Amino acid sequence: MGSFWVGAKGTSSEGVSVEGTCSLGISEWKSLCLLHLFNGASSPFKGEPWKRMGGQFLRSSGRVGLSCKTLKCLTDRENFRSCGGGGVEKFESLSKIHWSVLFFSMAAAVSDRGGRSLVGNGVVGILAESINIWERRAPLAPSHCARLLLSGKGQSGVERIIVQPSTKRIHHDSQYEDVGCEISDDLSECGLIVGIKQPKMEMILQDRAYAFFSHTHKAQKENMPLLDKILAERVSLFDYELIVGEDGKRLLAFGKFAGRAGLIDFLHGLGQRYLNLGYSTPFLSLGASYMYSSLAAAKAAVIAVGEEIATFGLPSGISPIVFVFTGDGNGNLYRMICHLEDYLNYGAQEIFKLLPHTFVDAQKLPEIVAMVKDGAKHTRSKRFFQVYGCVVTCQDMVAPKDSTKTFNKEDYYAHPDHYYPVFHEKIAPYTSVIVNCMYWERRFPRLLTTIQLKELMNKGCPLIGISDITCDIGGSLEFVNQSTSIERPFFRYDPFTDSYHDNMERDGLICLAVDILPTEFSREASNHFGHILSQFIGSLASTENIAELPLHLQKACITHNGAYTSLYEYIPRMRKTTIDPTTGPVDDSSEKKKYCTLVSLSGHLFDQFLINEALDVIEAAGGSFHLLKCEVGQTSKSMSYSELEVGADDTAVLDQIMDSLTNIVKKSHDNGALDKKLSLKIGKVRESILQDRCETVRRPCVLILGAGRVCRPAVEFLASVGSTSNGSYLKSCLTIDGEELEEYEVIVASLYLKDAKETVEGIPNAKAVQLDAMDYEKLKEYVSEVQVVLSLLPASFHANIAKACIEHKKHLVTASYVETTMSSLDERARSAGITVLCEMGLDPGIDHMMAMKMIDQAHIRGGKIKSFTSYCGGLPSPDAANNPLAYKFSWNPAGALRAGRNSASYKLHGEILHVDGNELFDSAVRFRMPEYPAFALECLPNRNSLIYGDAYGITNEASTVFRATLRYEGFSEIMSSLARIGFFETEPHPMLKGSVKPSFAAFLNGLLHAKNSPDNKLTGSIETDEDMIKSLVTLGHCKDKTTATKTVKTIKFLGLNECHEIPVACSSAFHVVCLRMEEKLAYTSKEKDMVVLHHEIEVEFPDGRPTENHWATLLEYGRIEDGKSTTAMALTVGIPAAIGVLLLLLNKVKRRGVVRPLEPEVYVPALDILQASGIKLMEKFETS
Repeated sequence: MGSFWVGAKGTSSEGVSVEGTCSLGISEWKSLCLLHLFNGASSPFKGEPWKRMGGQFLRSSGRVGLSCKTLKCLTDRENFRSCGGGGVEKFESLSKIHWSVLFFSMAAAVSDRGGRSLVGNGVVGILAESINIWERRAPLAPSHCARLLLSGKGQSGVERIIVQPSTKRIHHDSQYEDVGCEISDDLSECGLIVGIKQPKMEMILQDRAYAFFSHTHKAQKENMPLLDKILAERVSLFDYELIVGEDGKRLLAFGKFAGRAGLIDFLHGLGQRYLNLGYSTPFLSLGASYMYSSLAAAKAAVIAVGEEIATFGLPSGISPIVFVFTGDGNGNLYRMICHLEDYLNYGAQEIFKLLPHTFVDAQKLPEIVAMVKDGAKHTRSKRFFQVYGCVVTCQDMVAPKDSTKTFNKEDYYAHPDHYYPVFHEKIAPYTSVIVNCMYWERRFPRLLTTIQLKELMNKGCPLIGISDITCDIGGSLEFVNQSTSIERPFFRYDPFTDSYHDNMERDGLICLAVDILPTEFSREASNHFGHILSQFIGSLASTENIAELPLHLQKACITHNGAYTSLYEYIPRMRKTTIDPTTGPVDDSSEKKKYCTLVSLSGHLFDQFLINEALDVIEAAGGSFHLLKCEVGQTSKSMSYSELEVGADDTAVLDQIMDSLTNIVKKSHDNGALDKKLSLKIGKVRESILQDRCETVRRPCVLILGAGRVCRPAVEFLASVGSTSNGSYLKSCLTIDGEELEEYEVIVASLYLKDAKETVEGIPNAKAVQLDAMDYEKLKEYVSEVQVVLSLLPASFHANIAKACIEHKKHLVTASYVETTMSSLDERARSAGITVLCEMGLDPGIDHMMAMKMIDQAHIRGGKIKSFTSYCGGLPSPDAANNPLAYKFSWNPAGALRAGRNSASYKLHGEILHVDGNELFDSAVRFRMPEYPAFALECLPNRNSLIYGDAYGITNEASTVFRATLRYEGFSEIMSSLARIGFFETEPHPMLKGSVKPSFAAFLNGLLHAKNSPDNKLTGSIETDEDMIKSLVTLGHCKDKTTATKTVKTIKFLGLNECHEIPVACSSAFHVVCLRMEEKLAYTSKEKDMVVLHHEIEVEFPDGRPTENHWATLLEYGRIEDGKSTTAMALTVGIPAAIGVLLLLLNKVKRRGVVRPLEPEVYVPALDILQASGIKLMEKFETS
């Protein structure tokens, strides 16, 4: 079994220097430890003895090591005398020592293992699920673990199983322990780690194998950080979703449990809904799925409800109750809850069939419903003793646009645009409940739109509720725009007011959209899943070389040894050609091809790896591709859809690529199986896109460049200008009499079409196009076809865009500052007769307009501006300011942090003052607004205020000109402390050189002691908050203990003292703090931001009139409507920019050249429209 050495060096109780060593076998050591610790406990491995002693128990090839602290505990004389096991004598000579240094070395030292993969060592770890409080499932139940351990490694491939403790898992820790599993948070000894959902990032250990539902193989954007972590740690990732049999069907899934739980939960809510409508039904006695101890108990409860229906019936006022199930029950149209799949419809129907029921053919549904109602009129009974079911498939939902053709499933999947929806006409008018088990993609018609639903309800449709087992938010049922939770499974949608409510009273229908249904039957679901997984677990646990695994497991491996496996090499290719708004394209050089065309591919692109073949064809011919759109099938039966922009420098090459893609499609069709076929649609070359669009444009057109957060409010404003509701107030603001305002078409252009489409979704008169603003020729084509261009791109793009606008004599609006390159185009713009209206946002923008209105009014009245001060800030709303800094970012914090280091200049009481950027935070002062005294704010000087004296024409009269940035009080003193510590230094830091990084705590320690240790070697460690507070004050980083305490709280909140290793990408302290702020200071989906803009001017009059103090304040909060959030910053930048566009469209701005909104022709109507749009500006003055 091996042995290890224990050595000691110290001083005995008699003061004699002693030194000694001894060797113990593992069995002797175990006896020594366990006899003492457990005093004869029946199971010597219960309770994690080594962990309780504070040590780390390491095993490797039969060798053991323990920490010094543990060894000291065990070598106490009294401990040895009480244990009585082998090895006591060996320690007796050392038992009097006061141990100062303890060390051990294992045979073939464990430390020599560094970096060696543990994959295949036969040790399996089971993760504690952490993604959802209701997630109680486990990949392996205790019974599966028992069989694996009992069989032994030779037969099962599993030697040990270590289970992370969990107090909410359906199977208790003790149940695992009783069958021989070990319970420990530490899974570092495990070669294979398994779970259900994605684990936390910190649980991804280096050189291991993992198996769980990763949702990464289709390059799902939200899970790419997890995949990057997996690659960085050289993990072998196996995805359950990819373990399929020879027939292509998935082998691992949670079966019918989503459908079962979903229908039971809905019946539970149905009883409550009917009660609110005044009807008592047997459904009222049914509980939610999770309330039952087992699936059998839940079924028994449903059967009892059915017996009551069969005996006492249902009220005639709500009958017949018709349940419509979408999908045909054979799995080919189903989407699974929580990205699981398989037979949702079967599970739901299984529960439904426990009730007295009759199934009705979809074609005969109107006839049967009419017959049932008519029959009730001629019977004495006023009760109905059964419910009705109807299963509908896609042929019941759509019809061919060509009336001479019949429905063809293959054609529908390939060309959904050849069909129009009919569900709302043929099925929905007779439906009481829709049980939605249907997979849907955006290229298909919706099952039911919001407008269709409203029309149905106006006609008296009996629809009372939706059980959306797919939880497809904003999918086939347009009005299901939010998911629900197990504890609050329903929301009520009122189509008459288009509103959402969390109660069951009043008009509308109830909707269930729980995204984690299978966990309600955690025990049965885990047993079902583990029964199948346990058949593969041995191979995964005992095999180091994936080439030796069975083929179906090899195909399920996405990454291995830090790289993608061959089948999944398409993932980085797809990621490379999909733009992330925060980083831009990875490599743009290959994409600039002379000729482009749009290619649409649909079929089993991912699960049968056809996407690899298609991309290989394109690249082999020297072509390029952009992934414009990708909608992935969520089940083994459903298909995926991708739109690629394929480019080449020669039309012959482009034709060759199209021929090769056509051959792939033909080959898939020759294979015969319908569900393996691939469909291809080739569009026109890119040069024809603009021409096609222009042929359909009849209204004046606006081109918006950029599809970020700010864009949508601008689009909504411009697209609704001609509407009746907006027309009257706009005409009033613009002093237009008689004539009606035109409707405008808004074109949103983005480098990625999908971003533009998301921006314009649901907005009439708006459309999305793909455009690279750096492609000057294409940019000019679009500019030439519109009346006004609005650029919401970064300022670096604007000069190029302005040149295109000048060339085609089109007006341009931006929200950015007028930089030198833009101001140099003033003469050219005036010569072209166009206006380039810049600084039409918030700051700059609304601040200019409010200031000039106040200043001009004062001048008109003969006054002079004695003092002008302006304060502006984007902040969290008070309830979202829930961290020590009371600040959050909705974008990368690097820009905001750099701005906080800019130097500032201003004039105060006639004196010009300058603030160095390194001292900016120290210059902050307390600030209160007269109308909002409860806001505890502070202000920091904002860059060069002096230029605004010139811009506003007050330099010679104002003794004070001061512009400032607002933050909550206390922000600056903490930021100043962080700056002194060194966190804002952008130079590469010596401690962060190389691939092996220190922990956050070690780096913090290094920064704190840098002044006393120039070579950055640590001179001490910070162990407690008090130690850190003392160090911050002693080293001069904080001025007093109060500030130091706040700084320590911030450091801890940001995790700058954590023991996790700093990511490899961080090379400077600035990178480290930006990373942590981006992670910790982000808004949640339910939090709002706030914009505050406040001007104060002091006006004096030469004729002796009293001095006046004027205030103007804008306070705007972010908005959350229908589950979608719009930030206050987006509103106060996007809407002013759109107003600038409208003024130019209506020729209300006469001035030409590069201008700012400082003239009355701009600011007067703009401020009026801004207020009419709901952004309130408050003005007040008093005399002194």
